[in-house]
Amino acid sequence: MSAEPARRRLRPLLPYLLIAPTLLALLVVLGYPLVDMTTLAFQDMTRRELFSGATPPWAGLRQFRTILGDEFFWTVVARTVLFTVVCVTLTMVLGLFTALLMRRASPWVRAVLAGMLVAVWAMPVMVASAIFRWLFDADYGVVNWLLSQLPGVDLARHNWFTDPWQGFAVITAVVVWGALPFAAVTLQAALAQIPPEMEEAALIDGARPSQVLRHITLPVVKPVLVVVTTLMAIWDFGVFNQVWLMRGGQPEREYYLLGVYSFIESFAANRYSTGAAIAVVTVVLLLVGAVLYLRQMLKLGEAE
Repeated sequence: MSAEPARRRLRPLLPYLLIAPTLLALLVVLGYPLVDMTTLAFQDMTRRELFSGATPPWAGLRQFRTILGDEFFWTVVARTVLFTVVCVTLTMVLGLFTALLMRRASPWVRAVLAGMLVAVWAMPVMVASAIFRWLFDADYGVVNWLLSQLPGVDLARHNWFTDPWQGFAVITAVVVWGALPFAAVTLQAALAQIPPEMEEAALIDGARPSQVLRHITLPVVKPVLVVVTTLMAIWDFGVFNQVWLMRGGQPEREYYLLGVYSFIESFAANRYSTGAAIAVVTVVLLLVGAVLYLRQMLKLGEAE
C-alpha cells in the first residue's frame, strides 16, 4: 500500500524521464558546438591562433557590429528569407496535393507512389544536385533541349545560372524535390486518421469538395501541418549543400544564403569569428521565426 502514493508522485515525472535520454543526447551533440561557436563569435580567431592552439583575444561585440552594419549581410538575410518562403510554400502545397492524391488512389497506386517517394527521399543530396546540374546544363541539358522543341523557343547553350533568379529557380527545384517526400508521406499519414464518414456526410449535406477540404480536412491535419511547415522552414533557412554543389563549390555572391555566407567567411576568407557571428545570428533568426510562427498557429487553433 505504501508504494502506491510513491507511484502517484512519480507519475507526473514519467514523460520527462522518458525524454531525458533524447535531451541528453541533444545537449552532447548540439550543445557543445553551439556554445563553442557562440564563444568564437565574441573572439577574434585568426590562422595564427588556429595553428598554434593559443586562445584567441576577446573582441566583444565587434564581429556583430561588423556584420550588422554591412549592407550586404542584410541583402543575404532578405534573400534567405525569400528563398525559404518560396521553398516551404511550394513544398507544402505540392506535399498536400500528393497526399490527397495518394489518399484517393487505389492501394497498388498508393504503394507505387510511396515507393517512389521513399526512393527520392533516400537519394543523397550530392546525387540529386548532380542530376539537376545535368538536366539544366548549358551544353547537354535535357531541359534546354525539351524547351527548344516549342515553337519560337531557342534555349540552345542557355546558361540558367547567369541570371540569379533563374539559377535560384533551379536550386529551389532541387530543394523542393528532396523535401517533398517527407511532407507528402507525413501528411498522407495524417489524412489517413480522418474518418471517411465525416467527409461523406458533408458532401451529402451539399458541401463542395473545396469546402470539405477547408472546413474538415485541413483543421484535422492542422497540428501536423504546423510541425511539418516549421521543420521545412528550419531546413530551408539553413540550406547549404544544394547551393554549394549546384555552383560547383564556387558560388557567386549573388547566390549567397546565410549558410553559404557563414562558410565562405570562415573557411575561404579565414575570418573565423565573423563566420561564427553570422551563424549565431542565423540561429537566433531561426528561433525567433519558429517561436512566432508556432505562437500564431496556436492562437488560431484556440480561436477555432
